[in-house]
Amino acid sequence: MNPSELIDKRIADLADWRGKMLANIRKAIHDADPEIIEEWKWMGSPCWSHDGLICVANAHKDKVKVTFAQGASLPDPDKLFNNGLDGNRWRAIDLYEGDKIDARALKNMIRAAAVHNGAGPKKKKLADARGSQSKARKK
Repeated sequence: MNPSELIDKRIADLADWRGKMLANIRKAIHDADPEIIEEWKWMGSPCWSHDGLICVANAHKDKVKVTFAQGASLPDPDKLFNNGLDGNRWRAIDLYEGDKIDARALKNMIRAAAVHNGAGPKKKKLADARGSQSKARKK
């Protein structure tokens, strides 16, 4: 099975609120960045990447955890992160039964992570700027 099929299966196997939560998170991720790549790592973790790892989502007994690989470097104006706040790199969002994910804020976080990884508009602007600089030097 490919990673997307494995994630489909994981969601289907979670017949309670965690499956619905994971499905909602996955939808928000794809809505935020249609070019994101689904991966299956670490013996059973759904992951999403764009020019590097964006986030990992795992269902635990009492929660669904979404961990951002570069979370410490991302802006969090909506205060989504509620775990790993003292870490140097990773930040997480722990969601419990009855919690509602702020899809707008999550999409913004996904986009910020993609830009941080070098994807998206920032990368193009940087590449354009570098190209203009090198052209100017050659003249």
